[in-house]
Amino acid sequence: MKNYSKKITLVYFFTLLLLALIGHSIFFSFTQTLPENTALYFYLKDFIFIAISTIVLIILLRQKDNRNISVFEKLKVTNKEISESNERYDIVAKATSDTIWDWKIEDDSFKWNKGIQGVFGYKKEDVGKTSKWWFDRIHPEDSLKMSVKLYSFLEQKTEKWQDEYRFQCADGSYKYVLDRGFLMKDKDGKPIRMIGAIQDITKQKSEEQRLRLLETVITHSKDAVMITDIDTSENVIPNIIFVNSAFTEMTGYRAKDVIGKSPILFFKEKSDILELDKLKTAIQDYKECFIETISYKKNGDEFWINFSMIPVTNKDGEHSHWISIQRDVTEEKGKEKEREQLIRELTQNNKDLKQFSYITSHNLRAPLSNLTGLLNLIDDIKIEDPELNEIITGFSKSTHLLNETINDLVKVIIIKDNPSIQKEKVLIKEVFENVFNQLSFLISVHKPILIIDLEDVSILEINKSYLESIFLNLLTNAIKYRAPIRQLKVTISTKVEDDNLIITFKDNGIGIDLVKNKDKIFGLYQRFHNYPDSKGLGLYLVKSQVESMNGTIAVSSIVGKGTTFTIIFKYS
Repeated sequence: MKNYSKKITLVYFFTLLLLALIGHSIFFSFTQTLPENTALYFYLKDFIFIAISTIVLIILLRQKDNRNISVFEKLKVTNKEISESNERYDIVAKATSDTIWDWKIEDDSFKWNKGIQGVFGYKKEDVGKTSKWWFDRIHPEDSLKMSVKLYSFLEQKTEKWQDEYRFQCADGSYKYVLDRGFLMKDKDGKPIRMIGAIQDITKQKSEEQRLRLLETVITHSKDAVMITDIDTSENVIPNIIFVNSAFTEMTGYRAKDVIGKSPILFFKEKSDILELDKLKTAIQDYKECFIETISYKKNGDEFWINFSMIPVTNKDGEHSHWISIQRDVTEEKGKEKEREQLIRELTQNNKDLKQFSYITSHNLRAPLSNLTGLLNLIDDIKIEDPELNEIITGFSKSTHLLNETINDLVKVIIIKDNPSIQKEKVLIKEVFENVFNQLSFLISVHKPILIIDLEDVSILEINKSYLESIFLNLLTNAIKYRAPIRQLKVTISTKVEDDNLIITFKDNGIGIDLVKNKDKIFGLYQRFHNYPDSKGLGLYLVKSQVESMNGTIAVSSIVGKGTTFTIIFKYS
């Protein structure tokens, strides 16, 4: 700047000097007679004038330079402050993750910082430059309320404004935001500019809603809820800071009666000391605990309580509180005692029934053997009286059925009384051959269509006698309960699936009404058809034998179409 002033001064000085010389030359060329030393006088006079004016110019330029330097220094300081302010603004905007907006109200121009992209996902070219773009992205349910509050604020001309609403993201979803703005006015108090910051509070809103729901659940829960602090310096069980209404209803203690006191006051002489020690240890170790013991109401009444203490931590993982859920289980305890008594009685009755069955079957065998022997002798005697012959035939048939019934009962008793049975390697085909040999007469008489598919299975670790009895019962039932209007068809198949042996018996007989009899299908002495020789023991015996070998049996049936039994054993 100083060099510039020097240049101006030199140009000014030499220009005037040159003009003076040229002017004097022209002037003297037109003047012929002049006094001596006149030319020197004019030259000297003009030079002095030029020198003085140049000095004045130098002084003026120096003053101007000094003023310019002062202004320049101030501008440098101002620019530095603006730069630092902008830098602080950028740092704060990044640190707070807020979305900053600048609204020039008069020309409705809107500017956003990078937060509109980082927080809400908008691309730079998608962001509008008017307030309309802003308002269009406020949730429809919040838009009217927010607009009314904002323009009411502008009319009141107060400086600070804030509101909560939902703002739409680029993907169409909405986030809860807290928007705060600062209003700037001109000298007449007219709003001209507003700068604000939008903060994403979606997580806080979700947490608030969750806490409100938890508060509602705790307040209206039918279970008693108690919250304690963690200070065990005075009592081994920390002091109470909250109880809900269900707690008051259960114990008779109101909140003001127990807050600030330890729950130890609910436990007295009949409370289980071991359970309380368990609770105290869990509290010392900051572990959850569940106990059952006798507790006492405010009026002194005893009741059984299911009492839990669960530790609660804050966001930093530090233990902050204990929550206790309590339930009056006096009625359940009473039922439990009744159930235990009933189990003891049933166990004893079961023993008595087994003993009775053993005695009955043992005592009946000798008379039955004698009756069978006598009937065999009578078979060799020719009886001419038809009425007597009919009586003897009926008596023989009844004796035979009684003998079969006693044999089946003995089998059931043996199964129920022997939880572990002997297993052996069995050829499935051999079992079927034995069954067919035993039923050869029935098969030859009724001529059923038999479809046997046993290719997938050869050997199974199982009890051979039980398996043979199961096949015999199921095949006998299929023949016995065949449909009279069509030829009997029986399909027997086996397959291995997921380490299970699946045996299927399917027939096209008269079927069973499962709607009426589903729960009774494998019951003892259950009959589903009016068949004269039916005893109601076969399916009960089958199920008992299957389950004794850790298997399962299921049935599906349609009346008039047929029945399918599916047996599943672990295959090894």
